[in-house]
Amino acid sequence: MLQYIFKRLLSLLPVILGITLLVFLLLHLIPGDPATVLLGERATPEQIAILREKLGLNQPLPLQYAAFLGQLLTFDLGKSIISGIPISLEISNRFPATFELSLAAIFVAIIIGIPAGMLAAVRKNTWIDNLAMSGSLIGVSMPVYWLGLLLIYLFAINLNWLPPSGRISVENSLNFEPITGFYILDSLLELNFSAFLDVLAHLILPALALGTIPLAIVARITRSAMLEVLSQDYIRTAKAKGLKEIYILLVHAFKNALLPVSTIIGLQFGTLLGGAILTETIFSWPGVGTWIYEGILARDYPVVQGGVMFVALVFVLVNLLVDLFYAFIDPRIRF
Repeated sequence: MLQYIFKRLLSLLPVILGITLLVFLLLHLIPGDPATVLLGERATPEQIAILREKLGLNQPLPLQYAAFLGQLLTFDLGKSIISGIPISLEISNRFPATFELSLAAIFVAIIIGIPAGMLAAVRKNTWIDNLAMSGSLIGVSMPVYWLGLLLIYLFAINLNWLPPSGRISVENSLNFEPITGFYILDSLLELNFSAFLDVLAHLILPALALGTIPLAIVARITRSAMLEVLSQDYIRTAKAKGLKEIYILLVHAFKNALLPVSTIIGLQFGTLLGGAILTETIFSWPGVGTWIYEGILARDYPVVQGGVMFVALVFVLVNLLVDLFYAFIDPRIRF
């Protein structure tokens, strides 16, 4: 197992290096000059030239890339050109919001997707199966931004059941002091149940919008895995012994179908952590995605570089953990 872990860690090095190069090159292909954006349209050419020199933008791209790699090796992601705040501090402040939202979205996908997939497999080729698979097809095809706007229009504007944006209401934020940055956990630690319900209400709509595609994928993978397991001889033997169907499903079938399902859940969670930019922007969610989006608009190179690198590293790390988990529960993967 240790040899397998070492090989997996070693294989990550070229991946991470490729990510740094890709992020750096793509960012510098974006039209626009951060010095001009920072100084405004009335800035003189001399002022722009001085600022470009100060920011190192006049140096050749290889030197800028080498400086970028040097900063990464010392865990220094630099400072925002616009705000002057260290990138690492911004990430540590905003990542809890993204993590909390992603966790809620994957929770929605699990509690709905797995039962739907199991039910579709057990009732194969019935109206239940058709309904579940049609729903999953719609879910995986629906654009997140369109679904987010639809949820806001229906549940926030028309029905006025849930708040349309933000993490907490202004009136509750006055009596709420974040401890860990995870608002649900913090509100429980402070025994502030008014804030807890308020945070939960703010979380529902973005979690539903973000969790729809993973829900559809989990449902389809669960159905496929269950159908394969249910066709095995030991399942027929269990039925021949007269065991109850629910016992066979939960104890024998689902346990063996869990391997591909758990893998896809892990990968989807990693994707959510890095792909919540649209959802966070629509719901004004103060996470890493919104921060990167604002950095792109402002041509804030250090923010976009640092933010995208962080998201990519999180995705790589989650994939590594999924691989290790898979190898742990199925030793054949190690060889």
